[in-house]
Amino acid sequence: MLPPERIDNDIAPGQLRLHWADAVVALHHAALRGACRCAECQFKRHHGTPINVPANVRVTAVEPAGYGVQLVFSDGHARGIYPWAYLAELAATAATA
Repeated sequence: MLPPERIDNDIAPGQLRLHWADAVVALHHAALRGACRCAECQFKRHHGTPINVPANVRVTAVEPAGYGVQLVFSDGHARGIYPWAYLAELAATAATA
């Protein structure tokens, strides 16, 4: 999957907007934090441990990572890489929810 043409991080409402050629999608920061696929978060999910995501968590930085982006969150979490295909999947899921 190709990267979006542009990414806007709107901190006040807590939304990351991804601008692809055929669509613009908005993902909430808290939902992105809860969907982290780093080893620690996957381990917690596998063992039934809840991932406590503060409602006011914000993405403070978006770092390029080749096939996606690394998101840095205000709660200090900065371990997960979000591939473009995974972000598109999260956007599709959010659109149908």
